[in-house]
Amino acid sequence: MRLAERMSRLGTETAFEVLAEVTKLRREGKDIISFSIGEPDFDTPKNIKQAAIRAIEEGYTHYGPSAGLPEAREAIARYVEKTRGVPVSPENVVITPGAKPIIFFTILALVDQGDEVLYPNPGFPIYESMIRFVGAKPVPLPLLEEKEFSFDPEDLKKRVSSRTKLVILNSPQNPTGGVIPKESLALVAELSQKYGFFVLSDEVYSRLVYEGEFESILPFDPEMERTIIMDGHSKTYAMTGWRLGYGVMKKELAEQIAKLMTNSNSCTCTFTQIAGIEALEGPQDEAEKMKEEFRKRRDAIVDGLNSIPGIRCLRPKGAFYVFPNVTEVCKKKGFADSKELQNYLLYKAHVAVLGRTCFGERNEGEEEEYIRLSYATSLEDIQKGLERIRKALEG
Repeated sequence: MRLAERMSRLGTETAFEVLAEVTKLRREGKDIISFSIGEPDFDTPKNIKQAAIRAIEEGYTHYGPSAGLPEAREAIARYVEKTRGVPVSPENVVITPGAKPIIFFTILALVDQGDEVLYPNPGFPIYESMIRFVGAKPVPLPLLEEKEFSFDPEDLKKRVSSRTKLVILNSPQNPTGGVIPKESLALVAELSQKYGFFVLSDEVYSRLVYEGEFESILPFDPEMERTIIMDGHSKTYAMTGWRLGYGVMKKELAEQIAKLMTNSNSCTCTFTQIAGIEALEGPQDEAEKMKEEFRKRRDAIVDGLNSIPGIRCLRPKGAFYVFPNVTEVCKKKGFADSKELQNYLLYKAHVAVLGRTCFGERNEGEEEEYIRLSYATSLEDIQKGLERIRKALEG
């Protein structure tokens, strides 16, 4: 079978590949503890599920506008205005089946072949995949452990140029849990005006901040001249399978993104959108309970990892991931890199983690080794998994 050349440039999300291997091993009878997938282990709150059921019974089972149901766009506009402190109109909102399409559509709409796009590295692998897919040049922006996994502002200045068409931000961040400081967001906004590039800010973990308040780049560009905000319901409300996300941008761009929705998906599931309104405007008790449970898990996994010889782990300020430094462990066990450690832990300890290169190739001069663990699993499994890791590394 001969595929189009562009398919050779398309990457994948390694977490799902590891999930498939975990599923296979479990079917073979292996007891696997998985820290690999970034999915809340909680059920979707009952009020949200009931809203979807009511919507189906009321006939929300047909096509809707490509940009989203008017009442759903209005609810998202109110929510974003409340949480970012910037006036937002429903015309600024496009609702998509999950947040990922906003990445794809933004790049398709704004980036031409040969343009440069800065993206966080280590980072969510779909950023680089989509940049390469459209024939643009990916320019990694290193996230540094010494900066609590934010970027060096001076390094950013060196990497942007007149060729830069888009800069992608993610805060709180996957895979590190790092948070971009307010002053760095201000710098990105300033540079976007100077060089004329757009900023796609992935804020899907905005409600999972444990230290201080969430900071968005939107207040530094309140007219949305250069800024696109991406958010969704998956992480905050345990709605990963519902596929409900959205982008917030200037009206003229929203119209073009909606056109891409028409050409690809027609529209986002209508009864899911009604459930999404309930998620944003109904009781927030369950979302807050989940956040507090994630905080407890974060502290447990960080303390546990730091008690294992050869592992050093920062306490992340957001999301539900830790990104411990495992350089000493790799050297001690004779592993070439963290991918070998990943495989060792899966088949020796029956614990699933993801190695550093699951989130992009190493940056130039990068020598440290890391793994990502998602703590979107029970405290019991966290303790059990940590003990297995300890025993496997001591053996």
